[in-house]
Amino acid sequence: MTVKIFDTPEVQDFVKTVAGFDQSGGNERAKQIVHRLVGDLFKLIDDFDVTEEEYWAGVNLLNALGSQTQFGLLSPGLGFDHFLDMRQDAIDAEAKRTGGTPRTIEGPLYVAGAPEADGFARLDDEATDGETMWLTGQVRDVDGTPIAGAKVEIWHANSQGGYSFFDPSQSEYNLRRTIYTDSDGRYTARSIIPSGYGVPEGAPTDVVLKSLGRHGERPAHIHYFVSAPGHQHLTTQINLAGDPYTFDDFAFATREELVIPAERIEDPAEIAKRDLDGPFSHVVFDVTLAPVEAPELQVRHARPRAKEDEQDLASQLAGTAKV
Repeated sequence: MTVKIFDTPEVQDFVKTVAGFDQSGGNERAKQIVHRLVGDLFKLIDDFDVTEEEYWAGVNLLNALGSQTQFGLLSPGLGFDHFLDMRQDAIDAEAKRTGGTPRTIEGPLYVAGAPEADGFARLDDEATDGETMWLTGQVRDVDGTPIAGAKVEIWHANSQGGYSFFDPSQSEYNLRRTIYTDSDGRYTARSIIPSGYGVPEGAPTDVVLKSLGRHGERPAHIHYFVSAPGHQHLTTQINLAGDPYTFDDFAFATREELVIPAERIEDPAEIAKRDLDGPFSHVVFDVTLAPVEAPELQVRHARPRAKEDEQDLASQLAGTAKV
C-alpha cells in the first residue's frame, strides 16, 4: 500500500492534541514523552502498513502481559534493562566514576526485607535439592582497601529455577539474605547451586520471543545488591561458568567479568572445616565499589519492588539503614 498520512498537517496536529499540548494542565515531561511515543507508533503503523487485525492482536498481547504481570519479564527480553545499563555505564564514564565491579540488570524478582546477618548467613531455609554452594568474597574500594560493614544482598533461584515469594512452594525468604561484611570486608554464604530458568511455555513473553525466533532461557545466576556509605551502589549478578546459556542469556545480563567458576571441593579436610556432610562447590565473587559523594547514588534506584515501600527508600536515603 502506498497510502502514507503521518506527515500530513492533520495527523501532526492530532498527535499534539493526543499529547495534551493544547491543555494547560498535566505534566510537561509526560506530554513530551507521550507525543514522541504516540508519534513514533503512528509512523510505524504508516510505514509498515499495520492492519487492524495486527494492531488489535498487539493490544490483546499487551493485555495478556499486564494480566499475568509479565512486563517485568519481557523488559529484559527486549533489551530495555541492558540498554539502561549501557546508558548508565556511559553516564559513569562521562562523570569519571570508574574502577568498580561491572553492573548488570536487576531483574524483576528482588524482595525487600530479607533476614540480615553479620559476616555469614545460610540462605537455604528448607530442604532443597541441589549441590551445596559455599559462596564467599571480599568487598573493597578501588584502592583495594577492604570495606567493613558493607551491605551485601543476595538472592537466587532454587534447583528448579523458582524464586521464593513468587514461588508458593518455597518459604518466604528462602535463598535470600542480607549479609554485612566483617572487619576484613568479607562475606560468606552457605546455599545451593541455583538452576537457570526459562520463560513459561506459551506465556505472553514466550509468544513475543518466539515471534522473533528467540528462546527465553536464562543461565544459572546469583543476584547482588552491594552498598556502603561513600560508595556507589552496585546492582549486579554473576553467571556460573559452564551453563549452556551463560553466553546466550535471553535477558542479555551476561558480562565477561561476571562469569564465575564453581569449583567442586571433595577434600575431606575442606568439607570438615565447613561442617558439611559431603562435597560442595566453592564460588568466589569479590566486589569493588567506586567512590561517590551524591547520596542518591549510594542507594539502589527507586522502582516498584516486592515488599518495598516509600518508607524503605526514605530510610536508605537518610542513612538510617544498618551500615
